[in-house]
Amino acid sequence: MLEELGLDADAEAVYRLMLERREWGVAAISRHLGRSEEQVRHALDRLAELALLKRSRDTPGQLRPVSPEVGLRLLLHRQELELLARQEQFAKSQEAISVLISEYTNVRWEARDGMDRLDGLDAIQSRLEELTHRASRECLSFMPGGGQSAQSLDASRPLDELMLARGLPVLTVYLTSVRNDQATLQYARWLTESGGEVRTTPTLPLRMVMFDREVALLPVNPVDTRAGAVQLTGQGVIVALHSLFQQVWEVATPVGDESRHLDADITSAERELLRLLAQGVTDEVAARRLGVSLRTVRRMMSAIMERLGARSRFEAGLRASERNLLSS
Repeated sequence: MLEELGLDADAEAVYRLMLERREWGVAAISRHLGRSEEQVRHALDRLAELALLKRSRDTPGQLRPVSPEVGLRLLLHRQELELLARQEQFAKSQEAISVLISEYTNVRWEARDGMDRLDGLDAIQSRLEELTHRASRECLSFMPGGGQSAQSLDASRPLDELMLARGLPVLTVYLTSVRNDQATLQYARWLTESGGEVRTTPTLPLRMVMFDREVALLPVNPVDTRAGAVQLTGQGVIVALHSLFQQVWEVATPVGDESRHLDADITSAERELLRLLAQGVTDEVAARRLGVSLRTVRRMMSAIMERLGARSRFEAGLRASERNLLSS
C-alpha cells in the first residue's frame, strides 16, 4: 500500500509492528512476521533511510519508530517536491524541444541529412506502414488535437494490431479532452485491453510517432497535419524527442485512473488552462492547445471563477495561486 512512498512489503510490515510493539527486537519481530532476521534487518535499514526510524534517547543502541503523522507526511512532501521538480524539468525540456523543432521546420528539408519530407496523407500512411512492419522494439506517440477522426482511428488500428501481435510495446499519449470523445476513448480502451498503454495529459507539445528510438515522424505544419510530415533520423533530435516523451509519459494519467485525473478543487485541464492564460495566451490558442472548442474553454473559465468565488479572470488567477493550485 505504501510502495509509492518507498516502502516495500517487508518494510511496511516491520514499521506497522514496531508502532505496536516498540520494545521488540529483531528476533521477536522475525518470529512474529515469519520473516528471516536478515529480511528484518534489511527492512530496518530501509526504514532508517526513510527517516521512519530514529535512535532511541531512552535506550541507547535501539531504534524507535517515528509516528506516521510525522514520518509519512514527510515522505509525501518529499515525493511532491520531486514531482514538482520533474514538472519544471519537463517544462524546460518542452520549451527547448519546441525551439529545436521550429528551427528544423524552417529549413529546406531536402538539403539536410537525416530528414525526409512526406507530402500528403497517403505518403504519411505509406511510411507509417513501412515503419510499423520494420519495428522491432517499440512505438511511442503523441496524439494532440483532442478527439481523433474516424479516418485516423481506422488507419491506426491495423498498425497497432500488428505491433501488439508481435509483442511490441505501444505507448500513446492523448489530450485529457479525449475522455469526452466516445470514439477516441473506446479506441484507447481497446488499445489498453489489447496490451498497449494509453495515458492522457492536458496539453501536448506536438504530434509525433517514434519507432525503436531511431526514427520519428512529425507534422510539417502542426496546425494542419494534412499538409505533410517530416521523417527524422538524426541521433541528436531523436534522443531529445525520446527524452521529451519520457517526461510527458511520467506525469500523464493512465486511461481509467480517474483518481489521478481529478482532485477535489480543480481538474488537471482547468489547472492547465489557468497556466496558459497566466502566460498571456488567448482563448483561441488555449482551446487549440487543450484540444477543445473555444466555447468549452470559456465555459471552463466560468466554472473556475465560480468555484474560486472570483469576479474576474485576474482574481481567479490570484486565488488559484494563493491556494497553490497552479503547481499541484
